[in-house]
Amino acid sequence: MSAVFNFTFVPWFRSVAPYIHKFRHQTFVIGLPGEAIAAGKLPVIAQDLAMIQAMGVKIVLVHGFRPQVNEQLAAKGHEERYSHGMRITDSVALDCAQEAAGQLRYEIEAAFSQGLPNTPMAGSTVRVISGNFITARPVGIVDGVDFQHTGVVRKVDVAGIQRGLDMDALVLISPFGFSPTGEAFNLAMEEVATSVATALKADKLLFMTEVPGIRMRPEDPPGEDNPIDTELPLAQARRMLASVPDSHKPTDTAFYLRHCVKACEGGVERSHIIPFAVDGALLLEIYVHDGIGTMVVDEKLEELREATADDVAGILQLIEPFEKDGTLVKRDRTEIERDIANYTIIEHDGVLFGCAALYPYPEARTGEMAAVTVSPQSQGTGDGEKLLKRIEQRARNQGLQSLFVLTTRTMHWFLKRGFAPVDPNWLPEARKRKYNWDRKSQVLVKRL
Repeated sequence: MSAVFNFTFVPWFRSVAPYIHKFRHQTFVIGLPGEAIAAGKLPVIAQDLAMIQAMGVKIVLVHGFRPQVNEQLAAKGHEERYSHGMRITDSVALDCAQEAAGQLRYEIEAAFSQGLPNTPMAGSTVRVISGNFITARPVGIVDGVDFQHTGVVRKVDVAGIQRGLDMDALVLISPFGFSPTGEAFNLAMEEVATSVATALKADKLLFMTEVPGIRMRPEDPPGEDNPIDTELPLAQARRMLASVPDSHKPTDTAFYLRHCVKACEGGVERSHIIPFAVDGALLLEIYVHDGIGTMVVDEKLEELREATADDVAGILQLIEPFEKDGTLVKRDRTEIERDIANYTIIEHDGVLFGCAALYPYPEARTGEMAAVTVSPQSQGTGDGEKLLKRIEQRARNQGLQSLFVLTTRTMHWFLKRGFAPVDPNWLPEARKRKYNWDRKSQVLVKRL
């Protein structure tokens, strides 16, 4: 049993450790909807956040309270009212919101005071700081509808939040804002989380949602043939928003995606949509290569793109040193020119720093990732990860179910990213005929 445990633990820890290192001292804003708390997920989410913070991440937690307010309204026999996708907050609804917020803050603080029972973290309570960090203004009257005590974010107290984070505390923010005259306004959790992440220039904004993520084809029903799109470049996310109806329902595609796009446009490099129903969703999204939900990436199109005929010379120059030392198989100009549409490149200021090609084998529902190259000046910066993600995305878009590589020297890099070794006889017949048995390349496969 011990040997089996060691066999699984060591590769797992090696794959996770780089992400622990990368995210240390970074700032994450977590949007936690009231639905997740109503579903009983708060204790495990609090434990996961405590572990993430223990690994050096600075956390701002913005909680929602939509179902809790509705429950309070129902108990008072008062009808919930919405317009333009926003709650109309009359005096009764404001009282209910204040009661719900107070109760939820108590529950959240209690959850973070428990530590991790029966572990070395049993006594490590998480210090929670909350306060009046949001200045708001009223929505006012829109199309004849008076929104009364419903507001929108006017300003975020960045310095105050940062002081809390610098004290190694978790900063907790309720969806309330206050005017300079002390008037309280009910806000949307999603808007508050987006505004806070943008103001802080946070490294990540993560929404824990009722939906598993964004489907590759939002108009089609979920299923194996319509999987979650694990990475959406910002430009593609914008196009997707333009193609689906705008919505104010949290379970619709546009609802959280709209906020993710807004955050990325405001300077947040990565924003995520992950399902709170999955145990450990935060850990899986942050510390596992493929994640579990959808990540919207503020990625400049000129940096990662499909190659054109103008890139042939740059690709040849990039891969030549690796062909000479035997890391890559020799490819001549004619071959690259013929297959240029298969290539994806990374370009910085007009200089190619990385490339990879996808050769599909549709009859076997698989594809080969070949000519994977990252310039020595760019190694360790994540360019290899970006290339792999894009090739995976291209493969999924072509209906492929797996991706394979042949390698003699970079096996461990691929193993850390979800590939597994197979016998060369696994290869599709067309590729097996070209396999060089003298070179003895390792064949690694990843299921998509």
